[in-house]
Amino acid sequence: MPLAKEKKAAIISQYGGNAQNTGSIEGQIALITERMAQISAHLQQNKKDFSTHRGLMQLVGKRRRLLNYLQKHNLEGYRSLIEKLGIRK
Repeated sequence: MPLAKEKKAAIISQYGGNAQNTGSIEGQIALITERMAQISAHLQQNKKDFSTHRGLMQLVGKRRRLLNYLQKHNLEGYRSLIEKLGIRK
């Protein structure tokens, strides 16, 4: 189930500056993290849903690539974002 518009706008404004700044790296990472949490909850109930598991692994890789980009270009932003989101590195 996709994120609601209001929830998506709230996440973008919290991490990306304002609700219209959907292209910010921080906002994209926060959205992917929220989607990953939803998919993980789904997979706990549906253990044999392998296609959703594959989608989750793709999201993990995408978030990892975005985090690597952020780390190379804005180290302080990277550190504050993983602290806010509770991502372990």
